[in-house]
Formats: sequence, C-alpha cells, structure tokens
Amino acid sequence: MEDSAVITSLLAAAIRAGTSLLYATLGEIFMEKSGTLNLGLEGIMLSGALAGFAACNATGNPWLGLLAAMVAGAFFSLIHGFLTISLRAQQVVSGLALTIFAGGVCGVLGKSLVGKPGTGFDPFPLPLLGNIPFLGKVLFEQDVIVYLSYLLIPLCYVFLFKTRAGLSLRSVGENPQAAESMGINVCRVRYAYVLLGGALAGLGGAHLSLAYNHQWIDNMSAGRGWIAIALVIFSSWNPLGAALGAYLFGGIEALQFRIQAAGSDVPASLLLMLPYLFTIAVLLASSGEKKRSIAPGTLGQPYASGERL
Repeated sequence: MEDSAVITSLLAAAIRAGTSLLYATLGEIFMEKSGTLNLGLEGIMLSGALAGFAACNATGNPWLGLLAAMVAGAFFSLIHGFLTISLRAQQVVSGLALTIFAGGVCGVLGKSLVGKPGTGFDPFPLPLLGNIPFLGKVLFEQDVIVYLSYLLIPLCYVFLFKTRAGLSLRSVGENPQAAESMGINVCRVRYAYVLLGGALAGLGGAHLSLAYNHQWIDNMSAGRGWIAIALVIFSSWNPLGAALGAYLFGGIEALQFRIQAAGSDVPASLLLMLPYLFTIAVLLASSGEKKRSIAPGTLGQPYASGERL
C-alpha cells in the first residue's frame, strides 16, 4: 500500500514538474514548424515567470498573471522574430543573445521581488474525475495550468496535422518558396507562430512562479528552456511526443528530489545533474539521419520573398 502511494505521488509530481517544459516545448514546436529556430527559450520562460509573478503580486489576480506572462513571452519572442525574419539575422546567434538579454533584464527588474510571498494557482481535485482510482490522484489533483495543458496537447496535434492552417504552417517550414507560390505570406506566418510560441513558453514560465513554486527566484527556469529545445527533437516535432518527453523529464526531476528527501548518501549536486545528464542522453539517442529527415526542411534558414532556396 505504501509503495502504491509513493508511485502515485511520484507520477503526480512528474506531471506537475513537467508542465512548464510541456508549454515551452509546444511553443518551440510551432516556431520550428514555421522554419524559425529559437534558442532564446530559456530567456522567454524567465520573462514569463517574472511577468506572471509581478502581475499577480500587484493585482492579486493570477489570471492576469498568466496574461502578463503570455504578453512578455510574445514580446521577447517578437524581438527574435524581427531580427531573424525581417533582418534575416543568424537564428542561432539571435536566440543565444535573446537568452542573455532576457536573463539580464529579468535579473534587474525582478530583484525587488525576490523573497516576496506569492499567490497563484493551487492544486485542486476535479469533480468526479478526481475520484477515479489511481488516475484521479495522478492526473486530476493538479492546478488549473496543468488542466489547461491536457486540453492543449490534443488541440495542438489536431491543428498541426488535421487542419488546413496546420498544413500551411508545415509548408512554410518545409518549402517556403512553394508555400509562397500558393499564396501564403511566409513572413506573416512565421511572425504569427513566433508570437504564439513565445506566448506558450511564457505560460511555461508562469507555471513555475504561479503554481510550481509560488515565488520569484532569479534564474528560476534553471535550464528548462534548453531541455525544452532538446525535447522538440525527442518528440519528432509532435505534440503527443512532447507530452511524453516533458512528463518523463518531470519524473526525473521529481525523483531526484525524492532521493534527496529520503536522506540518500548520493551528493545533492550529483542528483541535481540528473535532468541534464538525461538531456544529453536524449540528444545522443535522437541524433541521426532519421531525426534530421523529420525536422522542418528549412529550419534555421532565413527567407526573403521571391528568393530561390
């Protein structure tokens, strides 16, 4: 009985810990499907975490915090979009610069909020669903941001692979010249999904400060943006695979906390390395010709209207 309770608790913690990763991964999938590689995800998540906490702290309304996080994420992502889509800057360099810039801005603006008690979203059981044996405690005793992610996963999958708009998005990432010949405005599409992806990554950051921790800590994303980029490859640019990968990584994070709490003799610094060691393992396992063939055909390549690739 005790073993069952431990497993249930660990799985529930895995979903909670993986939710911020899930939102960021879904956001990056949309951006990369349009052909835009955004390595600034870490900075965007930080901006969402800070904006969400600051807005909630100022207004007492966590929903306004979520809105502020989405706006902040979209804003910082728009900077990357302007540099790479309009100015055709190198996407890797722009993304890395965005992470450094957003991290610095959040460090300065968030200094006064460090240590302040926060409010946000607490876990609550869903009526009826929360009473389902085992699954109820794992899936349906979470916070509202987790519940929204349950809806988002199938919606993103259907949108990407079952709708005309999703087909247009994928065509822009695969062959923008062909997409343009069919009357699709490539730049407009890329801007739209850079904004959407940034908003989703901002939501991922908001989950950290409004639900997972209920506080603002400098650099609280702790590398999750980089892990999310690895998860995009792991998931083969598929929202269903993104959910699996995010919860798997969430489980690794939850497990290392459980091991520390149990008083293990394993050094804490080594346990903290587990998610990042697993990221390296995922990248090694995901490398190869098959994964490269699944990636959007023009990922990371700038495009000018009328040009031949």
